[in-house]
Amino acid sequence: MVTIRYRRVQETFVMHKKGDVIIMRAEQNFKWEKLSLGTCYYPEHWDKSLWRDDLRRMKENGIFTVRIAEFAWNKIEPAEGEFTYEFFDEFLDVAEEEQMKVIFGTPTATPPVWLTEKYPEVLNCRLDGTPFYHGMRRHYNYNSPIYQELSARIVKKVAKHYGKRPCIVGWQIDNELNCEVDEFYSVSDTLAFREFLKKKYKTLDALNEAWGTIVWNQTYTNWKEIYVPRTTVHDSTNPHQVLDYYRFISDSTLRFCKMQSDIIRKYKKPEDFITTNGIFGNVDNHKMEDECLDVLTYDSYPNFAYCLIEDPKHSDDLNDRKWSKNLTEVRSICPHFGIMEQQSGANGWNTRMEAPAPKPGQMTLWTMQSIAHGADYVSFFRWRTATVGTEIYWHGILDYDNRYNRKLAEVNRIWHRVEAIENVTGAEYKAAFALVKDYDNVWDAQLDVWHERLMKKSEKEIFVAAQLSHTPMDVFYLKDSTEVEELKKYPVLIYPHPLILTKKRAKVLNEYVKAGGKLIIGARTGQKDKHGHCVMEPMPGLLTNVSHTDVKEFTFVGPADDPVSMDWNGKEIETGIFNDILAAAGENVEVLAKYTSNYYAGRPALIRTNTHQGYTLHFGGTFTRQNVTEFLTYTGIIDPWKELIELPADCEIAVREKNDAKYIFVLNYSSEKQDITLKTRMIDLYTTSYSEGMITLEPYETKVYQM
Repeated sequence: MVTIRYRRVQETFVMHKKGDVIIMRAEQNFKWEKLSLGTCYYPEHWDKSLWRDDLRRMKENGIFTVRIAEFAWNKIEPAEGEFTYEFFDEFLDVAEEEQMKVIFGTPTATPPVWLTEKYPEVLNCRLDGTPFYHGMRRHYNYNSPIYQELSARIVKKVAKHYGKRPCIVGWQIDNELNCEVDEFYSVSDTLAFREFLKKKYKTLDALNEAWGTIVWNQTYTNWKEIYVPRTTVHDSTNPHQVLDYYRFISDSTLRFCKMQSDIIRKYKKPEDFITTNGIFGNVDNHKMEDECLDVLTYDSYPNFAYCLIEDPKHSDDLNDRKWSKNLTEVRSICPHFGIMEQQSGANGWNTRMEAPAPKPGQMTLWTMQSIAHGADYVSFFRWRTATVGTEIYWHGILDYDNRYNRKLAEVNRIWHRVEAIENVTGAEYKAAFALVKDYDNVWDAQLDVWHERLMKKSEKEIFVAAQLSHTPMDVFYLKDSTEVEELKKYPVLIYPHPLILTKKRAKVLNEYVKAGGKLIIGARTGQKDKHGHCVMEPMPGLLTNVSHTDVKEFTFVGPADDPVSMDWNGKEIETGIFNDILAAAGENVEVLAKYTSNYYAGRPALIRTNTHQGYTLHFGGTFTRQNVTEFLTYTGIIDPWKELIELPADCEIAVREKNDAKYIFVLNYSSEKQDITLKTRMIDLYTTSYSEGMITLEPYETKVYQM
């Protein structure tokens, strides 16, 4: 018998003082007590004669948890109001006899045909109002009252009937909220959008002011005149309306998720967790974790980097290694997360996406990539490749023929490696700095192509520079409620292009710098207010009191221009695709670098301002791997583990720490052998032997060392 232990942390809080006020913040509600493996299984896809043999084969290869039922509404409610539980009762009986743990999914991602035929108002629509018809998935909208009613009913029926089953250890809400489609244009959405806006603005005068409707004669005189965005010339829309629309989508998604989690909590066992899988667009995932979930799980498909519609030779995006950026985002939401779907085979549908099979060793590499970044549970997608349906090319561990293969053999090896490193469970990822983000700017960059170009390029290059210089990073999402204690764990923060700023966020950043932090900001900082209006004051706007700088003018670097650089202590450093021309505007200010070309040659490009114990670097450009490497060097945080280990650029390092023990993950993403050097003696956890000096890693090989 194999026991998988879980722990639900009840009412755990972190406390700190701010003045005379005690601030209490809830910690993550659930953590796994032991690293473990699982897989996604669809009993409704397979003859019942396969079930027991499948579960036994899973256990023989280290898989002790399965996720089921997230697309199986009609197996429980085959017709409206007619409920039958026999199918999953029978499967759960087998699971309990075989001592297999189960994560049960609510089936709301795929409403049955009878529902969408009888209630077509549940269907989502395209921008022009054309509905999505049945035949795919995620074709519903969150705001249809009848869909909310029927979803609540099926969740209640499922949770009430199955909630006390001994084999169930967790619940997954829906499947990949906002995947495939993250915009909603049904009549139900328009009606709900109006109510959202009434609650937010109270009056049409306030809404008209916030949306700047005086432009192009858009002023509203009746709430019924307001719709979700609709088809216009060039599909251009009012940017302030769209910013609120994205906030509305997030609000709708969270209400749908919370409706389900509230129901499940009434019927589940106290120790069982509630999760949902993936992080997708137009959702405040941090708020969803705080308000709806016990733990977040993510769906990790590094092989997307090799889809044949892309060019896999573009090494500047690091190929599958760039999935570490996604995992960093996940860790910002939930430090100790799970992987609900870990790549185990080639991925693709019959209608889109074509990718090669993982090479020998890559399944292990990607599993360890997830664990290195904070995953304490990894579930492979899927047990066996589907023989019917859209996902017949989304391959699982087993292929159509159901025979033992090299992928299952690799899962077995992964199991033994996971057992060897089980003390890593619950260890904290150690980052040298944080990339700062916030949802206002994420959503603004979706509707503002100027903002999007800067943000996408800079965030990618910051990550690439961190990876190639072996400087592990976090992502930190700034909120109006953020306290300075949360920021002080990072010696350096990079907030690349926060066009939208609020007074509360500017205030906490000022407190961070005063307390000794090093803040780096880039071009376009402070251009807009919370509504997306361009403010009539010099940039960096609300951060001027922190940076003591003034943006005199600004420009994209045009295609006819040569790349613009800055002279920083005699070294030519790139300034990217957009340049703010800076000036000093206060005390304790030092111009560190000046532009070397274009019409603003000789004018400030980089200014340092000392404030109490810390300082701000206001950089007038966008971020590139070259200039980020220089910033990491200047701030003294580059390659923090260089005294312990020397790595080539093709290898990633990640360190997790617990009880004074350091667990050092080394991941070779290359198809070639790579030499690393251990500068001190460490325990190789795979072999339990000591290692020191030069070590040769095979292609795609991983190592986990303990100090």
